[in-house]
Amino acid sequence: MTSDADIAEAHISHKRWLTLPALFCILVFGVVPLLTVLLYSLMKPSEYGGVVPKFSFDAYVSLLFQRDIFDDTLTFSPDYLLIFARTLLFGAATTLLCLLIGFPTAYYMATRPQHTRNRWVLLITIPFWSNLLVRTIAIMFIIRDEGLINMILMSLGLVDRPVGMIFTDFAVILGLIYSFLPFMILPVYAALEKIDFRLAEAGFDLYASRFQVLCRIIIPLAMPGIITGCVLVFIPTFGAYVTPLLLGGGRHMMIGDLIALQFGSSRNWPLGSAFATVLMGFVLLALYFQARKAMEISHG
Repeated sequence: MTSDADIAEAHISHKRWLTLPALFCILVFGVVPLLTVLLYSLMKPSEYGGVVPKFSFDAYVSLLFQRDIFDDTLTFSPDYLLIFARTLLFGAATTLLCLLIGFPTAYYMATRPQHTRNRWVLLITIPFWSNLLVRTIAIMFIIRDEGLINMILMSLGLVDRPVGMIFTDFAVILGLIYSFLPFMILPVYAALEKIDFRLAEAGFDLYASRFQVLCRIIIPLAMPGIITGCVLVFIPTFGAYVTPLLLGGGRHMMIGDLIALQFGSSRNWPLGSAFATVLMGFVLLALYFQARKAMEISHG
């Protein structure tokens, strides 16, 4: 006679077999490409692209140092560090601005009547219906010298000549915000929607100000959504390629553009793989802190 323990063990074993297709996809499309990139970063570059299967740590050395072509000496070169710093700055600025815009938007959506919330979610997700390249080009047409913004400013007499916005840091950050703002709004909205706003009413009954209710009740309860939104914005911003290339005009390079350059015209696959590996390390680090913070909130 089969016991309940045997039935439960058979059920668990059956579930494990069902996970095999997902594990296979993760292995083939996730782990293997990442290991390939890591291996490429530890090889020598071929003359016309590709790699030579010889172990070399030169790609990682090139991140910080430049080798002299005559005497093979190394000198410190901060060029790549500046690109990393710019990418980190753009990512942090985009994440902060998306939070400042996204939180009030998500709060407004969460406090609307139940039958109208789906309409607001639909409006937020509309940008996803078009390609990122199309949306970026649309931003270019709006902020260029002959674009909509400059036309309005000049027609109102506020400026005598077009304001130079295209191919600037402002253009890049604006494009990044427009591209990734929904990634901030939706997680924060999902967290705020679950809040029992009678807690805020209780805070007002205890003579708390609006600011105190926001800081001590609403924001702590919405913190899981805020953390998730920040991670979902920061990670793709950190590896953005199309937006800084088009809106920055190639003069405001980020890590994504640098990686594409190494695999393209520079034909230095090991160096591009080294950049990609470092970028992956930053992403994993961000995910680790996100998971750790989420566990602290769930246990706290």
